Amino acid sequence: MKRISSTVPLMNMLLAPTARGRKNPDQAWQRIVAQAAENTGGTTEGSEAFIEELGFLFRCFTDLKLTPLGWQGTLSELRGRLENRFRIQKLLAEHPEIAEEPIEAPIFVTGLPRTATTLTHNIIATSEGHRGPLLWELHWTDLEVDEATRAKRIKADEKQTRALLKLSPMYDLIHPLRAEKPEECVYILPHGLHQLVLGIMPRYRAWLDEHDFLDDYRYLKQALQVLQHGRPRKRWVLKTPEHLFHLDLLLRVFPDAKVVWTHRDPVTVMGSVCSLVETTNLLYIRRPDLDAIGDMWLDLLTSAVAKGRAARPNLPPGSLIDVHYASIASDPWTHVPKLYDRLGATWTAEDTAKLDKIMERPIRDRRHEYFLSRYGLTPDRVEDAFGDYAQFVTSLNR
Repeated sequence: MKRISSTVPLMNMLLAPTARGRKNPDQAWQRIVAQAAENTGGTTEGSEAFIEELGFLFRCFTDLKLTPLGWQGTLSELRGRLENRFRIQKLLAEHPEIAEEPIEAPIFVTGLPRTATTLTHNIIATSEGHRGPLLWELHWTDLEVDEATRAKRIKADEKQTRALLKLSPMYDLIHPLRAEKPEECVYILPHGLHQLVLGIMPRYRAWLDEHDFLDDYRYLKQALQVLQHGRPRKRWVLKTPEHLFHLDLLLRVFPDAKVVWTHRDPVTVMGSVCSLVETTNLLYIRRPDLDAIGDMWLDLLTSAVAKGRAARPNLPPGSLIDVHYASIASDPWTHVPKLYDRLGATWTAEDTAKLDKIMERPIRDRRHEYFLSRYGLTPDRVEDAFGDYAQFVTSLNR
């Protein structure tokens, strides 16, 4: 299956006249901020740092020599993030009681990409008394809205995901997106690895190493408080591999959280991740540097594991639960009920029935082909980079 369809060059040709703003990124950014404030009836007050930091990301994107399609995708993505920010801050100002909403014992699923984090997230988030934020809710974080507004927002997200599949049919194998399914909290968290999936940005990569993510996690909590306010309270289930970098901050903002860390052979992980990154790159730039993708993502993922392991000794006892990929992907009926015990959750017959349906679907990763050598990597190099982590992963599967 091709990574991108013939629609991509056609769209780049049709959108070429709209990409003139690339010549003046500062002016383009000012226009995005003004449009976002106007669209939400919000204000930039109180979001100055958020805007400045997102503006820096925007300028890093412009270093990529974006295609017209990539340019429009970037404008839309960042405008949407600003609109959501202004909406959340407006709601907090109008309803200060939202800030009192307790986010109790949330569950954070993390681990390297392609380690069954999505499967684990989906299983837990569908349990009675649990819930994950839906994709459309992450794009339009709001209090309860009328049915017409809800339907309009879901329809807009469905249109967007259908457009993505027209541009890259392969994406449905790599990371399927559905408007009414739980999705990663990177749609709220403004900064992190998810931005580097779009292209090689050395300035942004260096900036991430210095960035204080505490306010990002506080913002995530505010978003959850908005989504919870006026609705039945359930236990939140969230997910992104990026939490590995920030386990200490996560537990500062959510002190009673439980973290589920999924593990898998890093050699298998690396090829799959690089393939995802290459495919996404092709939607934004013309010729991805495959060796650079291999180098950067090997560095990023080994750093994620190193930071996660370094944080372990300082986390509250019982807050971190290790799970091997095979436990979830091969025999969840045995291992997931045990995971629930450790989470303080109750496994029921209804959960078993839901799990049966979930596992009837093929694991898409098995139909997604990828090769380390395409990205200038070898199994030995990956194993050396991860050090004794592979041995630790193997020990969990005994």
